Amino acid sequence: MHPNAALIDSFYKAFAVGDADAMVACYHPEVHFSDPVFTDLRGERAGAMWKMLTGRAKDLRIVHSDVSADDREGRAHWEADYTFGATGLPVHNVIDARFTFRDGKILRHVDTFDLHRWTGMALGLKGKLLGWLPPVQNGIRKKAAEGLDAYLAKHA
Repeated sequence: MHPNAALIDSFYKAFAVGDADAMVACYHPEVHFSDPVFTDLRGERAGAMWKMLTGRAKDLRIVHSDVSADDREGRAHWEADYTFGATGLPVHNVIDARFTFRDGKILRHVDTFDLHRWTGMALGLKGKLLGWLPPVQNGIRKKAAEGLDAYLAKHA
């Protein structure tokens, strides 16, 4: 297995057991993370996001597969099952990840998933009917950013 593939595998194995510190250790200090909710997290904010998410997860189950990498870039597929805290509804999110590397660490991490599908699961009927609308999706992003800011203020 290529060392960068092993790095990705280590990242998701740590995620599966809720070890955010081990996840963050896989990241380069200048990491840039993005997904449909957290669209532009850099450095410590990216690590803090994982710490926040794993810290509040009660029933999170992570399964990863299809890990591949070379010297420059890598990929993985992962799925997350959990109860969305704000509504108590079950979520099964299907995510594809892309990575780039520097100095044996993850420099760029991009997760891709269907935000409308996620909104339908997490928010129920409202999300199914309105989750495709930019104001709804932007509201989700804003609330997530506020949650991360509050987490960082509390754990600074």
